[in-house]
Amino acid sequence: MDTNAILDTTLATLVHVGLMVVGAFVLLLVGRWLIAFAVHRITAAFEKQRVDPTLLRYMGNIVSVILNVALIVAILGYFGVETTTFAALLAAAGVAIGLAWSGLLANFAAGGFLIVLRPFKVGDFVTVGGVTGTIKEIGLFVTSINTLDNVFTIVGNNKIFSDTIQNFSTNPCRRVDLTAQLNHRVDHNIAIRILQERLAQIPNVAKDPAPCLEILEFNLAGPVLAVRPYCHTDHYWQVYFDTNRAIRESFGAAEFPAPDRHLVIHQGKENNHAEATVASTAVPAHA
Repeated sequence: MDTNAILDTTLATLVHVGLMVVGAFVLLLVGRWLIAFAVHRITAAFEKQRVDPTLLRYMGNIVSVILNVALIVAILGYFGVETTTFAALLAAAGVAIGLAWSGLLANFAAGGFLIVLRPFKVGDFVTVGGVTGTIKEIGLFVTSINTLDNVFTIVGNNKIFSDTIQNFSTNPCRRVDLTAQLNHRVDHNIAIRILQERLAQIPNVAKDPAPCLEILEFNLAGPVLAVRPYCHTDHYWQVYFDTNRAIRESFGAAEFPAPDRHLVIHQGKENNHAEATVASTAVPAHA
């Protein structure tokens, strides 16, 4: 055998192997740098969401391990090593982990949609996931809410995103729905005029749209007025209670009789008919 041919073949093989080793080393260095950069960016994103430091390290380690395993598989494939079985095992492990973390991943995905679509923002008064209150923080996994009775409540983002969202802060004003019960003998036009004058004196009641005052229904006590002023969400309860007080005080000042229920009973006996009127105990001047 020609010695020169053997040397040439050996040299070519060594050069090829050397280049592959150098390429793998470069791939390892670049891959490690990209992994460190990705973990840093992910950790920084979670830090902005005020995620617990222990959870941050835990998630950072998980991401780092997954990416490093993927890098090793890529390097082995670069050297021509069969990695199909290894990749299948990793995929099966990934599926198992995904099923175990399905709830957490669902909250994470929903949190991303909430941040992108922004159906509400911090400070908005909302009803989400069956909870009514003011949004304090929108996280990647959960949303924090202060309820009306000042209870700090945490709701999973997936529950929020899969349920109806009511945002009371989006529109410039909100309607306050109240009713006022009148006696049968009271002229509803006078009652409406008196209430219109009193509502105009209540602070923070919107002039546009104007308060709505109409007959809502009739019952045994008399007509029922719908009293519906508009106001900004921040002043809802102030206007609500002030309107209730205005109904009571204005009707009292006008000396309207207290509503009471009237029943007319017809009792027939042969050709004789008896008629009786039964009045129940008086009910409050408004419902």
